[in-house]
Amino acid sequence: MIQRVSCLHNLVQSLRLGSLSQLGSYICYSSQAASSLQQVSKACADGENEYANLDWDNLGFGIMPADYMYTTKCSKDGSFEQGRLSRYGNVELSPSAGVLNYGQGLYEGTKAYRKEDGRLLLFRPDQNAIRMRMGADRLCMPCPSIDQFVDAVKGVALANKRWVPPPGKGTLYIRPLLMGSGPVLGLAPAPEYTFLVYASPVGNYFKEGLAPLSVYIEEEFHRASRGGAGGVKSITNYAPVLKAIARAKSRGFSDVLYLDSVNKNYLEEVSSCNIFLVKGNVISTPAANGTILQGVTRRSVIEIARDHGYQVEERAIAVDELVDADEVFCTGTAVGVAPVGSITYQNRRVEYKIRAESLTQELYSTLEGIKTGLIEDKKGWIIEI
Repeated sequence: MIQRVSCLHNLVQSLRLGSLSQLGSYICYSSQAASSLQQVSKACADGENEYANLDWDNLGFGIMPADYMYTTKCSKDGSFEQGRLSRYGNVELSPSAGVLNYGQGLYEGTKAYRKEDGRLLLFRPDQNAIRMRMGADRLCMPCPSIDQFVDAVKGVALANKRWVPPPGKGTLYIRPLLMGSGPVLGLAPAPEYTFLVYASPVGNYFKEGLAPLSVYIEEEFHRASRGGAGGVKSITNYAPVLKAIARAKSRGFSDVLYLDSVNKNYLEEVSSCNIFLVKGNVISTPAANGTILQGVTRRSVIEIARDHGYQVEERAIAVDELVDADEVFCTGTAVGVAPVGSITYQNRRVEYKIRAESLTQELYSTLEGIKTGLIEDKKGWIIEI
């Protein structure tokens, strides 16, 4: 406890002196760290209106590294040491690191939002922490506690406050990574692990902005298979879809929708987000049965929809059902709630009418309102720093 307070005292002093650029203090996290973060927030008060020199009106979804990242390490059978905030920069890895040789790694994604009064909000980071623990178990890795994960995200958001876009201009995307950083030659878990968190300000994920997406159904390639790691956020799930995405985008599509690898008939998910169909008062989404990622936004949208009186079904959805759907939309941390304007399958294009008062728009407005503090959070989803 004395060490934790001492470390945070050093951080606060650095902030008070305006010496963020020289920040090298260790931040020791525990379940009682919230009060310490409040001290840091007070120390930042004088600079809370300061912004990084960016064109906030034209943010895309590309890497613009914020000032600071968080790192901590752990031995194979130990626990993660106290974390360190340092300047964003390259990390040193052995050529035989488990993550480089065998893909032993996970990532998460969450966002920080700025309110009109300058305060920062996080949306359900504990759910990202829980999902990372599930993935770590699947990939035989130790994992930070939920408290350490959440407090690391808080620390990164706070240290990079000037990179959080003004309200309505974007968000600070926060990327936690867990990887086998220790050297290993034979196929086995790495002897050491690194947990790091970095951040970047972002705008809309798709170049279309908030315009409806044009999606292509992929038949040759599959995102995941039964018994694999499609249900966790393993880094190995993403490089294999790059070829399909590149091919679709070269044909003018926004993204790719994948079918199940067994029957090649049931919807799974889009490259980086979940998919929903609307028919009347019923909303359907593929069941998370091990090949589909249990998205935090997906779960939140399901809860909001049920609160609004809609029936939500998590089930197997045949590709033919797309023809009769009233609306189709995608959900994810990066994309939010994005309407789908058309889906192309076997040279047949199905188009969906986009209405101003659509269910997709209703869910989008409600979710974004909660995230940004414009709608009262009655579920305890928001963490205010």
